[in-house]
Amino acid sequence: MELQQSIRNLTDVSLVLTKHILQNHGKYSNVVLNCQTLGELLTFLKAETTQELNKLSSYLIDVVLADGSSSGGPVLSLANGVWIDKSLSFKSPFKKVVVVDSVYKAASDAVDFKNKPEEVVVLLNSWVEKETHGLIKDVFPDRLIDNLTWLVLANAVYYKGEWLSPFEVSDTKDSDFHLLDGSSSQVPFITSPLKDQYISVFDTFKVLRLQYKQGDDKQRLFSMIIFLPKAKDGLPTLVEKLGSQSSFLDRYITSHKELVGIVQVPKFKISFGFEASEALKGLGLISPFSPGDFTEMVNESPDGQMLYVKNTFHQSLIEVNEEGTEAAAAFGVMMGGASPEMFMDFVADHPFLFLIREDVTGVVLFTGQVLNPLAT
Repeated sequence: MELQQSIRNLTDVSLVLTKHILQNHGKYSNVVLNCQTLGELLTFLKAETTQELNKLSSYLIDVVLADGSSSGGPVLSLANGVWIDKSLSFKSPFKKVVVVDSVYKAASDAVDFKNKPEEVVVLLNSWVEKETHGLIKDVFPDRLIDNLTWLVLANAVYYKGEWLSPFEVSDTKDSDFHLLDGSSSQVPFITSPLKDQYISVFDTFKVLRLQYKQGDDKQRLFSMIIFLPKAKDGLPTLVEKLGSQSSFLDRYITSHKELVGIVQVPKFKISFGFEASEALKGLGLISPFSPGDFTEMVNESPDGQMLYVKNTFHQSLIEVNEEGTEAAAAFGVMMGGASPEMFMDFVADHPFLFLIREDVTGVVLFTGQVLNPLAT
């Protein structure tokens, strides 16, 4: 399967997962998300082979998610980590792909889950905090990492990008943001007057693409894309559409500019965290949570127990203001036993969807919804 098709499949999976989480775990809150036995995992990720996944992951890590700050582009990093109890050892194929050959560029360490789980929790959370530039803290609950934990897998992503055309602070003003319950709140809106924007308009929603500063990096171009329902209570319908159509983003994101009267987007800073196991099970990923399907990862334990996923945790944060966007996310797997009448406006004064995407490849980094910009 060609690399671009793998990326399209990965994007479809990300949007299906986003839809499921928004409808079942974040229905009443602001949400931001960072976008596995073998056969079931490959089906879930719409991949044909593990080699395809490894090739895609290597490309994402080396090309799409490489730091661009030295050339004037976004600050960007992805880190993977693997911690195994010192009484166990990795099997050679797993260690070769994940650590030695650096396909996933994972840091690996042997720790003492059995005797010093509290110290390991501090170590893991410190790693996440460092890799997310201090934005994500305490993603691993100490109550769930104990002496029965064998293995922890984690990744952390950080993004900080400046708008290609920054918003003037002097243009920021308070206005009403209409909530789903029919009430409204006064929130600060970053505002841009009449100019060309990447915008498309459909029967029930509008789509705005705001570009980030690219610098000298001509291979990548990052944008924030906002899906704004026309109806003030139209977000649930839009979420339903999000994960129900393949190639959703390709259908609705434009590469053409139109003259727009006013762009208003609320400033917001939101965080979201949840235990992700039930969300994954709800989408059909069942086998990893049962013992016996990870025999190729670690050598057999002395007591003959089999490895399985105990818990999965996701935590993320995003802040949008006049200068740009800063966002971070961490995921952990614990295993064990002009005049208004002439030009359209884009005024995001009611709940909307957003995502951050690399536009050349179509890789999505973050997705989420804003129900109330004042709720953190």
